[in-house]
Amino acid sequence: MGSPLSSDLRERVVKAVSEGASRRQAAERFGVSPASAIRWQESFEREGRVAAKPQGGDRRSQHLEAQAELILKLRLDRPMLTLSEVRALLAERGIATSESGLSRFFQRHAVTHKKTRFTPPSSSDRT
Repeated sequence: MGSPLSSDLRERVVKAVSEGASRRQAAERFGVSPASAIRWQESFEREGRVAAKPQGGDRRSQHLEAQAELILKLRLDRPMLTLSEVRALLAERGIATSESGLSRFFQRHAVTHKKTRFTPPSSSDRT
């Protein structure tokens, strides 16, 4: 995916359309696709803006952050749970997530998480 085209170019296309050119004519004149000119004009008419919307970033962690209290309580109550077990407990409550999503959640909250089950103490050596 490329970077957004400049706001100046978007403004010139929208201005050309408002001065009477068709969107396709404005697109051809400024060397952009007709679909872009159409989207920019519709965005300007609907929202009054021609600037590009923000790209990228985190758009999926909000649903886990909304359940932060529950997830952190599960972790405190049963610290030996693996990520897959935490995921299963959340699934029982209707909260869908992935193990990697949980891992990122715990990193954001500075919670270390054991990845394997507890290893019993050795009977032949100090642990």
